[in-house]
Amino acid sequence: MKTRPLIFDAHLDLAMNALEWNRDLTRPLPELRQSETGKTDKPDRANSTVSLPEMRRGNVGVCVATLIARVEHNAYSPVAGWRSPAQAWAQTQGQLAWYRAMEAAGEMVLLRDAAGLNRHLAQWYASDATEKTPVGFVLSLEGADSILSPDQLTRAQEQGLSAIGPAHYGPGIYANGTDANGGFNARGRELLKEMNRLGLILDVTHLCDECFWEALDLFPGPVWASHQNCRRLVPHVRQFSDDQLRALIARGAVIGAALDAWMLVPGWVRGKTTPLAAKLTLEHFVDHLDHVCQLAGNARHAGIGSDLDGAFGCEQTPTDLNTIADLSKLPELLAARGYTVADVNGIMHGNFITFLQQQWK
Repeated sequence: MKTRPLIFDAHLDLAMNALEWNRDLTRPLPELRQSETGKTDKPDRANSTVSLPEMRRGNVGVCVATLIARVEHNAYSPVAGWRSPAQAWAQTQGQLAWYRAMEAAGEMVLLRDAAGLNRHLAQWYASDATEKTPVGFVLSLEGADSILSPDQLTRAQEQGLSAIGPAHYGPGIYANGTDANGGFNARGRELLKEMNRLGLILDVTHLCDECFWEALDLFPGPVWASHQNCRRLVPHVRQFSDDQLRALIARGAVIGAALDAWMLVPGWVRGKTTPLAAKLTLEHFVDHLDHVCQLAGNARHAGIGSDLDGAFGCEQTPTDLNTIADLSKLPELLAARGYTVADVNGIMHGNFITFLQQQWK
């Protein structure tokens, strides 16, 4: 039986890494790094932090795993994408096929209702640390550009989709994301309406400020922020302001803190600043968790949404995090700040699990 706290990671781009980075996530992490030695096509080559064996080693037993394929809206977009929604849809279908292959191999298990979640938790807690227990995953769509029309959401839900973030970086088909401006267009408002009808979770991560406030007005259903940090600590539109965080807390949301270095400390220059030079540690990550807890007046709305290997590796993470297994260092850091065992367990897994159990009941 496992003795360390279970970890729920609310944001991992596993299929993107498998298909676009060509990483066999069933292999040990040192092997993945070794296989990428000398490669320069991606900035994080040989610096990956996530594999399924490494997740098991760190007791990361449940995650929100993404489908992600944005549409490239102009030739100068800072984030690569596909030239049409049909291409993006096809890409997410390939990612879905990878998750199904992982299920067939016993590596992962899709969680889509409370009964399945509870069965998985019981199996995970009862298993020995040496067993290859499947990693449970909740399926989420990061950026809705690949949805050809809101009518397609029924099919996506039948395939296992539980949550949608309407936008990613820049302007989107339905909404505007990080570094863009403006509210939802007519198709985006229809998307929110259909999401609510189907009981899908709205992930407000990456929404620009106008879309964020409009989404809370238009969408009465369940809301979370899977990987979102605090603007008070790192001034940038990618983070949420205190007013936005308070609004999410009032809606019963859980906010997952992310581990991308530039979101943890101000003044980070991508490709130049190093974790060592910035003296970046997991304490900075805990600062963001703590800020949400202070705003809420309790520890029930903070969680982990690491975004590890989300197009960056350990060259852009805290110095004391080498792999995803190092998330297991967080309980000690939280306890040192006065958080109780119950609070720590909530942040490590309980808050997101309770959220899902309530929404899926």
